[in-house]
Amino acid sequence: MTIGVLRETYPGEQRVALVPAHTAALVKAGTAVLLEAGAGEFAGHPDQEYRNKGAEVVADAAEVLARANVLLTVRFAAAADSDAAQLDQLQPGAAVIGLLDPFQPHSSFARLRDGGVSSFAMELMPRITRAQSMDVLSSMANLAGYKAALMAADNLPKMLPMMMTAAGTIVSARAFVVGAGVAGLQAIATARRLGALVSAYDVRPAVKEQVQSLGARFVEIELQAEDAESSDGYARQMDQEFYHKQRQLMSGVLAESDIVITTAAVPGKPAPVLITQQMVEAMGRGSVIVDLAAERGGNCELTRAGETVQHNGVTILGPLNLASTLARDASQLYSKNITTFSEVMRKDGELVIDLQDEIIAATVVTHAGSVPNQETRSRLQL
Repeated sequence: MTIGVLRETYPGEQRVALVPAHTAALVKAGTAVLLEAGAGEFAGHPDQEYRNKGAEVVADAAEVLARANVLLTVRFAAAADSDAAQLDQLQPGAAVIGLLDPFQPHSSFARLRDGGVSSFAMELMPRITRAQSMDVLSSMANLAGYKAALMAADNLPKMLPMMMTAAGTIVSARAFVVGAGVAGLQAIATARRLGALVSAYDVRPAVKEQVQSLGARFVEIELQAEDAESSDGYARQMDQEFYHKQRQLMSGVLAESDIVITTAAVPGKPAPVLITQQMVEAMGRGSVIVDLAAERGGNCELTRAGETVQHNGVTILGPLNLASTLARDASQLYSKNITTFSEVMRKDGELVIDLQDEIIAATVVTHAGSVPNQETRSRLQL
């Protein structure tokens, strides 16, 4: 097995798929590692660190693509809209592992299939005990939730903690987190550490105990949501009537909040609109909304992806790829996830793709000139 790592080309992407610490473990296990020069620079890892751990650093991407039979990437295929040159330089029989955005049709998947390249999307990792150490979405969401709380604090024109001074008492800011998945729980924990009074809501009643364990108040909204969680542990998309009632019941909480962090997302679907323009206009001037679902359209009606919007005195942030802004730690976590996954396909030092393995079967997009998973095949129109 020869693993290749490219310098990421997606605009603003600072992560690297493999860090030096995990490079050493791969080399020790008998795996050759090829790195495109400068691949780890933005994550704080110069080329020499990789050389010290046994990797070979080469001048350009073409040599990596020509020699590697396993390519570890952060963003590739539809996720990066990679140019045709890289896709065509992959060797038949090679495997690509990374964030591929396998939720929408894209010409890159047909090219990977027709080129005989096996591709595996880390977004499709099943939520089973054996795959916990490979769960990229949770790793990156954890960082995004942390950074969202910091962004909110930075943009709020008041302090988060209560403070008693000779000049008077500063009352605690109130934060409301919508969605108590991995990102939401970390946003709750971070806002609490900063001193805010935190409330949270999720359509899944089962997370109430987790919210309360972090010292936050769980907002009770009387809605029937028995089917709000899918079998794989993600939130399920609800109907429009449900979201309409939810918005009505949430309005009062929003009006009292200084900070609102929204994290509601359904894999492969547009983000549900939970905050309307009217709800924003009922919030106090100076309030801040951080919409972590901006890339999928946003949970706030006024969100614009990658931009900061001012409306009626409320600041609405639509950040993209927050994990990349914490590139060093994000790369460390991502590298652990992806190298652990690559080991599933390493047998006696060789690349072996066993489609009977439930982790490989769940994440495979293309293999041996086909798209093995029927649901993926239909979704990608292949």
